[in-house]
Amino acid sequence: MDENFRNSISTVDSKGKRSWVYPRKPSGKLYEYRKIVSYLLLAFLFISPFIKVNGKQFLMFNVLERRFNIFGASFWPQDFYLFVIIMLIGVVFILLFTVAFGRIFCGWICPQTIFLEMVFRRIEFWIEGDRGKQIKLDKQNWNAEKIRKKGLKWTVFFLVSFLIANVFLAYLIGSERLLLYIKEGPQAHFSTLFSLLIFTSVFYFVFAWFREQVCIIACPYGRLQGVLLDTKSIVVAYDHKRGEKEKGRAKFKKNEDRAASGKGDCIDCMQCVQVCPTGIDIRNGTQLECVNCTACIDACDHMMEAVDLPKGLIRYASEENIQKKAPFRFTPRMKGYTTVLGILISVFVGLLFLRSDLEADILRLPGQLYEHKAGNVISNVYTFKLINKTNLEYNDVHFKLLSPKGDIEIVKNDQIHVPANGLSEGTLFININRSLLKDEKDEVKIGVYNKNQLIETTRTTFMGPRSYN
Repeated sequence: MDENFRNSISTVDSKGKRSWVYPRKPSGKLYEYRKIVSYLLLAFLFISPFIKVNGKQFLMFNVLERRFNIFGASFWPQDFYLFVIIMLIGVVFILLFTVAFGRIFCGWICPQTIFLEMVFRRIEFWIEGDRGKQIKLDKQNWNAEKIRKKGLKWTVFFLVSFLIANVFLAYLIGSERLLLYIKEGPQAHFSTLFSLLIFTSVFYFVFAWFREQVCIIACPYGRLQGVLLDTKSIVVAYDHKRGEKEKGRAKFKKNEDRAASGKGDCIDCMQCVQVCPTGIDIRNGTQLECVNCTACIDACDHMMEAVDLPKGLIRYASEENIQKKAPFRFTPRMKGYTTVLGILISVFVGLLFLRSDLEADILRLPGQLYEHKAGNVISNVYTFKLINKTNLEYNDVHFKLLSPKGDIEIVKNDQIHVPANGLSEGTLFININRSLLKDEKDEVKIGVYNKNQLIETTRTTFMGPRSYN
């Protein structure tokens, strides 16, 4: 087999220039399934910021204010360890899925693929037509037809990109604030509009021009699959044993007995190449450009039906399945990833149950030493921050020193109000008799109470004079 195709990517020609991909409009059973999955995920993406669960946005990632809502539960920077575990779970899950089923995530679930193939390309097909018409339009001079079609396409692309940017902004600042900004008009929030236009330009650039280059050049997942895949991984594959046979592929001839002639079932129609969104020939084997979108499977099955040959010449299969007819089996490597994934999920669930509804951070005021008070009492000053992670208000919060014995004085207020999904900050003094201190730095344990109910405990250090006993 000629391996020269592996020396360069499919979207760059021999002179190093961009080779524009004009995929034919896909159709078929798998494409219809992909449309269902894609539009369900798009609906989820566009609706989620506007869904409320117990008064909170269903999904929100407010990086500026460091507030996050996931499935209606509030998370704060103090819960960052949970995000780390979630990311690890996601990475291990993708590793396991890739080892088992190749790059199927890219073709079916990845937002880049969904937006490009199910939104922008479909708009392009609607305005400019299928593959042949697009090639002809790009080659012709700038006449009225070309200006009208290109202008309409670019305008629709920009409007869709602007809509996507607004939805992403709803995830960042909250849907209520976004709707308020829209109501008040762009003149009242020019800086937000400017940021929005920058994001719109990025989306427009990616989906109008950069396109499949994101998957081939920018995304590291294509390279990662080269490390993870083995002969047992199920990928979109061409059955070369059946397609080539003894005499290789050949054009179809009517009333020909291909089985007797020794020719393979591949009729070299090039439909699998023309329909590929990254411009590769799947018959060359697994390549980093392949996103497992299954467009080639549908195209090949359609041609096999037309020439009365069995379908499945291109299908989901492993190399061992094609070479040895070996069935899929759960390999030791998959079992290892599954075990790690199970451990991480168990740890995450356990930490969720241990996560407190109200988190207290009490820190010594920087640069302040201890203070002597009457009665041999040593006093330290602290700042406190109470973060309420629930939808309930805490109206009577106070502190008690659990160990050692002593008392706590709140500056300005003895009772603290912590709003739902909010925080409360302030200053307090901890007073301890010097005789109870063991060293110049002692650990003290503080209880946080709402009325008479202990809701959280925290620890901090207490400084005192050095003991010479």
